Amino acid sequence: MSIRFTAKARRGMVALTIAAGLAVGVAGCGGGGDDKKPEASASATRSGGSGASTQEGSDEPVAELKGEDGLVLQIASVQRDSGGFLTVSGEMKNDGDKAARVSVRTAGDETEIIRHGSSLGGATLVDSKSKKRYYVLRDTDGRPLTTTGMPRIKAGGSIPVFMQFPAPPTSTTDVTFQLPTFASATIQISG
Repeated sequence: MSIRFTAKARRGMVALTIAAGLAVGVAGCGGGGDDKKPEASASATRSGGSGASTQEGSDEPVAELKGEDGLVLQIASVQRDSGGFLTVSGEMKNDGDKAARVSVRTAGDETEIIRHGSSLGGATLVDSKSKKRYYVLRDTDGRPLTTTGMPRIKAGGSIPVFMQFPAPPTSTTDVTFQLPTFASATIQISG
């Protein structure tokens, strides 16, 4: 099961990377050194029902997290799958007035993840009910199962993103999503 998941995840990462590259164009060089803090507030929007249909087909994001330089992470879905995994997906938008790059700090500070380049590998889910923290999954080579190699995002542009985690127990319906340089938010799990 693990090998099948890894191959599926790799195909997903390649497809997202290609789609992001086509949508955004050639990536520019990063400008480091910005120490701006993210806005302290995050708005999480929840639908009244429980089930995948409340997230799918809805224009309203599950949560919107504000980050640095006008970047906003809009979480569109939080889905369990039958293999015991949880996939958080959405898009990274640039609401600023100039091109911006996702901070390298979003990869977190684990050496194994950092050595594979820029990613959203620093994302975590906190299940306060079970008192557990879930980290982004990795493949057999140590690469995080997230969007990687994110290009510079032009003003008003966006790129699709995803992160995969071990799924919390089925009794857990809400978790706190955290990503370095972004505000955190409580999100509802579907499926």
